[in-house]
Amino acid sequence: MKRCITIGIIIIISFLFQSTLFHYMELAGVVPNLLLIVTMSFGLMRGRKEGLLVGFFSGLLVDIFFGSVLGPFSFIYMTLGYTNGFFHRIYYVEDVLLPMFMITVNDFVFNIMVYFVYFMLKNKLQFSDYLYEIILPEMIYTILITLFFYKILVRINLHLKRVKEADKI
Repeated sequence: MKRCITIGIIIIISFLFQSTLFHYMELAGVVPNLLLIVTMSFGLMRGRKEGLLVGFFSGLLVDIFFGSVLGPFSFIYMTLGYTNGFFHRIYYVEDVLLPMFMITVNDFVFNIMVYFVYFMLKNKLQFSDYLYEIILPEMIYTILITLFFYKILVRINLHLKRVKEADKI
């Protein structure tokens, strides 16, 4: 129960930072995708089920507050969280390379899916503009923030594991 509450608080705080605080720190007109970092991190650290659930609730918040319909962002985040869970078996806490590679791939796939759902289907086909003005700057910014934010999430996850093990004893 403590883990669910903690993860819920992390999702809400990440959403609030992403949608408010980081808009004052825009670089090249984009903000980092903190919810994607949270989804990727818990998928890697805890597995497919947890990645899927964190992704669903992260996407649901975005759909509720910024989407015109419920579902697209929930589906995208869920898919990415579940996919990251496949790498749980090769994940090591000390490893920084895998999470950095995964956030790069995740952010690119996320933005391609957003482009397809929100732009291509509306006959807005300027992909090169979207790539250079949105995808690449957001990827770079998200990667830079991941270096710091991921370490915080790892510490929280390790603390949650210790608390769970202490409760068993």
